[in-house]
Amino acid sequence: MKIRLFVLLITMFLGACTVSSLSISELEVVPYDVQGKIDSEYSLQLIFGHDNIAYIVYQSNGTVLTEIEAEGKALFVKVAEADQQNGAVKQHVYKVTLDPEHEEIVVFINEEPISFDNVTSL
Repeated sequence: MKIRLFVLLITMFLGACTVSSLSISELEVVPYDVQGKIDSEYSLQLIFGHDNIAYIVYQSNGTVLTEIEAEGKALFVKVAEADQQNGAVKQHVYKVTLDPEHEEIVVFINEEPISFDNVTSL
């Protein structure tokens, strides 16, 4: 009985070590402190928040789809932009929950790596 309990505890511990909190979601309502850091002059911005949270702000006049992929210490944010129009530019704000090992965020727009115009923190 003790061996089974020991194996169960080890399994739970190892399972907890591999849980990733990595996620990305587009915000409908942007927090006030993040709004204060957004500059409409920049098309791609990175704002570091607290507790492994970062915000990516991307301005586009097209339809935008995003996905993330982690590889080692790098986090890749892939943006697919379609249906670009000459109309008004829309601001897309994404909340990214990082894992502690991520040291680099790389953004690809239509498969091309793009540099951030501005990087700041809250």
